[in-house]
Amino acid sequence: MFRLYIRFYFALVASLALFAMATLVVWHLTGVPMQHAGAILGKVMQNALAPADSPPAVQQEALQHLAAGISADVTLFDAKGLRIASVGRPLSAPVAKRRAFMGFSWRMGPATFVRLADGRLLVSNVAIGYPNPLGAFHLLLLILTVAIVVGALPVVRQITRRLERLQRGVESLGAGDFAARVKVEGRDEVAQLAAAFNRSAGQIEQLVGAHKSLLANASHELRTPLARIRLALELSTQSVDPGRRAGLEQDIAELDGLVDEILLASRLDTVPGSFVKEDVDLLALTAEECARFENVHLEGTPVVVRGDARLLRRMVRNLLENARRHGAPPTEVRVARAGSDATLTVWDNGPGVLPAEFENVFRPFYRPNQSSSGGTGLGLSLVREIARLHGGEARCQLLEGPQTSQRSGFVVSFAV
Repeated sequence: MFRLYIRFYFALVASLALFAMATLVVWHLTGVPMQHAGAILGKVMQNALAPADSPPAVQQEALQHLAAGISADVTLFDAKGLRIASVGRPLSAPVAKRRAFMGFSWRMGPATFVRLADGRLLVSNVAIGYPNPLGAFHLLLLILTVAIVVGALPVVRQITRRLERLQRGVESLGAGDFAARVKVEGRDEVAQLAAAFNRSAGQIEQLVGAHKSLLANASHELRTPLARIRLALELSTQSVDPGRRAGLEQDIAELDGLVDEILLASRLDTVPGSFVKEDVDLLALTAEECARFENVHLEGTPVVVRGDARLLRRMVRNLLENARRHGAPPTEVRVARAGSDATLTVWDNGPGVLPAEFENVFRPFYRPNQSSSGGTGLGLSLVREIARLHGGEARCQLLEGPQTSQRSGFVVSFAV
């Protein structure tokens, strides 16, 4: 795909070529008489001068009459290049091989010449003829075309370079860098667009920042009443029915887990570059998390990835917790390496996820049904966010192979 500046440049060159062609057509239609100007001028001067076989004195007198009132040095040469007559300072005859180039008369120092029809040469230090205007026009048009073609490239590139910087700013903003801004250069429409982008990015950054700050602060403040409720429940061991007590403890645990995941999501969005990056053995980390759950089978090979061990541990834990809540035992986990990618695959023996819900399950607080299996609705959303924070991707898909039997499962891939 051609870059924008190349297309602009080609459009300019094509327009210039069409203009040059149209100009040449008009010249050939209207400028034919001018092509004979040199021959006509030579014939007129020959008629004004004495015949070529006249004595030198006669030709001198005719040349003086022709140059009367003209402040110029004029010299007349015969067909062999010998000086016949001169007015003012005698001039030298031009060298034959320098007489013309692409139809132009050459200057020998300050001199120009006109070739008469009888072979004589009239040389002057002022312009007295232009023997080939078509050639002059062609060369002038060529010089202008080359100058415009060469000079237009940096101009076009300067305009499109600003557009490219604006494009990179939009891509950075879309990738989550709300501090992305572009430099405003000039006072044209591109500069106005850059200024509008900066204003919009600033407003978006303020709105998102305020939203994240409110969410994080509210989640943090919920910790205090939850702690008081838990303490009150612990103190009221005699007055609360055991069944009701178990239900309250479960509700408190769910609220505590929800607050914890909201706080983590806010931190991931607010300061994505503040996490520690180190070499982590994905298989060993996954084995430690699998040991926390029952009926989990792990297989795979050691793979080292670069990332934050605490966040990767939370990602694996959320996948296992999702399988425990919404699936059926046993839960199968596989860590493998395929080329330059490390993959973590988790599936279970439950009904699985319908293909139409493969993307929806990663939406925050999305639940395909209102089952009583619990959960905060943020677990899989955090899985994908942690994976992308590490340059990977999380997806739900149908798994291939004899062990999976076309079951749906979750696959997280990282570049090693």
